[in-house]
Amino acid sequence: MGANMIRLIGAALAAAVTLSPAAQPASSVDVAAAPGGIRDLIAAAQGAPAAVCALAAGAVGNGWGGWYDAPATALPRSDWWHSRRDGRATASPEDVQFLLESLSTDDACVRELAVRLLGIQDTSQVAGGLTQRLTAPDSTVRMLGALGLGLVGAKSAVAPLIRAIQDPAAGTRADAVWALGRIGDGRAVRPVSAVIGDRSALVRQAAAGTLGQLDSASAAPALLRLLRDDTVAAVRRTAAWALGQLEARESMDGLAAALKGDRDPTVREMCAWAIGTINDRTSAPALLQAARSDVDESVREMAAWAIAERDDHAAVAGLGEMIASERSARVRGTLAWALGQLGVQPAPKGLIDALSDSDAGVRMKAAWALSEIGDGAAIPALRTALAREQDPRGRKAEIRALIHSGERSERLTELLESKDPEVRAAAIRGIAGRSGVDPWPWPQPRPRPFP
Repeated sequence: MGANMIRLIGAALAAAVTLSPAAQPASSVDVAAAPGGIRDLIAAAQGAPAAVCALAAGAVGNGWGGWYDAPATALPRSDWWHSRRDGRATASPEDVQFLLESLSTDDACVRELAVRLLGIQDTSQVAGGLTQRLTAPDSTVRMLGALGLGLVGAKSAVAPLIRAIQDPAAGTRADAVWALGRIGDGRAVRPVSAVIGDRSALVRQAAAGTLGQLDSASAAPALLRLLRDDTVAAVRRTAAWALGQLEARESMDGLAAALKGDRDPTVREMCAWAIGTINDRTSAPALLQAARSDVDESVREMAAWAIAERDDHAAVAGLGEMIASERSARVRGTLAWALGQLGVQPAPKGLIDALSDSDAGVRMKAAWALSEIGDGAAIPALRTALAREQDPRGRKAEIRALIHSGERSERLTELLESKDPEVRAAAIRGIAGRSGVDPWPWPQPRPRPFP
């Protein structure tokens, strides 16, 4: 495969990251302007061989099965790539050696593709060859050696990777630290902790993430120092994530202080997430304050999620009041979801009022929450909401809420005349007393952040 054609894979990998929902909210991504975005990917695809296109399509991904489980596609079948998804196909020793040698070429895209292909192999030849690259004269080759060892999870390389933490090149140090986190060997805790103050922000961020992956409670004090003092937001954010992963209760004061005062909203968001994962109630006031008044909607939303995750029933009244004053529909929906998760009676007035929200998603989540609470006092408002609701999901949510709130079956018989077959089916279930049925997907807040 020539270097020009193989550039397609680099564009596909970049596009996959750019388009990933886990990376960032889709509304904030300018894919066309991003490096390796859609336009670059399509331009690189013109005239590329089918095998290269197959790898690019696999890199982009489309759900659990990827692109290759569809019965018919624009490309002819690539037997090697199709069978590799089941772990049956491996590269030959000659091809592995070719890929290892490709790490030393001058073309960055060839290097990137080579290490990614090596990363899906599971042979001692791969681990040995990548370990040898950790001492190569070229710092980029050393970096790729560490990256590849992390991708394959080579436990035999733990000692060489620990030595590579002292490499003069920041990229190699960072990838060596990251690889040790992927491998998950406890021998790495002490040496990784020693470089948490590295001069390179890339290394400090990798060290924080790895300490979270290694589940070492002894790392909490160092991570708290990073959260408090580091000048780089990405490092502070990853430190907060690691503290949440470790469920370090001694970090609650530090997380609460950063939630209140850190200047970067992505750090505050991660602090709210971390507090939500730790079983400790001392930071409830900090979460309520963030949910009520943080200037960033992602922080407010995450704080509301964290309150529900911690099962903090004392916050119910505050959450109900916030729905009426919250300007973001996204946050109002999560506030309603949180109240449903808490399930405390009586239903707050703000939640009942949300049945008339201007946003269909908020109305649906409010109805879901009311069905979880099951407060009969909400029945009149639910009847009114159902009479004017135009959104099909909202109508089904309101029917479920009526059923769970104790609506009489006589009232439900009116819904048997609905033109929507799913509404009729839900009414039949309710009349039959099957109140546990869920006639629509359970609403969830936005995905949790990852550093």
